[in-house]
This record gives sequence, C-alpha cells and structure tokens, in this order.
Amino acid sequence: MASVTKSIDVHVPISTVYNQWTQFETFPEFMGGVDEITQLDDRRLHWKVTVGGQTREFDAEVTEQNPEERVAWKSIDGKTHAGVVTFHKLADDETRVTVQLDWEPEGIVEKAGAAVGMDDHQVSGDLDRFKTFIEGRGSETGAWRGEVPRDS
Repeated sequence: MASVTKSIDVHVPISTVYNQWTQFETFPEFMGGVDEITQLDDRRLHWKVTVGGQTREFDAEVTEQNPEERVAWKSIDGKTHAGVVTFHKLADDETRVTVQLDWEPEGIVEKAGAAVGMDDHQVSGDLDRFKTFIEGRGSETGAWRGEVPRDS
C-alpha cells in the first residue's frame, strides 16, 4: 500500500478553505490527473482519473465530514483508495491544510511511480495549485456545511 501525507499553509480563513474543499466537482481545476468528479449525493462521488496514461473510474464515499475540521473518504467499488483532509486555523486569515492518502497502486507504471515518490510530488503539486486557486479567488465557489458522522 502506498501512502503520502503533505501539508500547506494558505492565506485564507479556515471557513473559506473548508467550504472550497467541499466543492468536489472543482477538484480538476487544481488536482493533476483528476479529470472529473461527479457528486452523486451528500456522501457518494464518482471519480475519473488518469494515472500513468491510464484512465480509471471509481466511486468513493465520504466517511466523515466535520465543518472546518476534516473530510474523509474511501473507495467503495473494489479499488483501494482512502484519504483524509484536515484543516487547522493558524490565524484569522491563515489555514494549514493536511492531506493524507492511502491507495494500492495498480500495474507496473503506478507501482514504479509510487516507488520513486511520484505520488508525493503529485500531492505537493496539487496542494500548491489549491493554494494558488483559493488565494487567487479570495472566496469559495460554494459550500456544504453539513456533517457526515464517522461510522462506528
């Protein structure tokens, strides 16, 4: 299993950062390799990604969502993919975003990429693009403030 954890500080209030992160369908605007995300309902998402030249689709479920604290998800269709994003208020206009992803690389290209740290590079780049995106806008494109309690 491959795993990566990365953080970035953004100069935007925590509510704005969190609100933007709940707008899953905007992820392709700042996440490399994410071609499309369709939000099916409050908990279910359909992802279309391109990794190593291979296009894959999978469904994921939001497993926990607490405003201005965390959003967690996992795949629900046989792929091994899970993650959590946490939000930490550093100041009134500064927020730390931490992303942790775990997945099972498929095929030789993904396994080789994980072995040489390409996944770390990808997540760092995605966070840099998110920082540019949200700081450049100064406001979120939308918000969903509902909660998804963690299953016991």
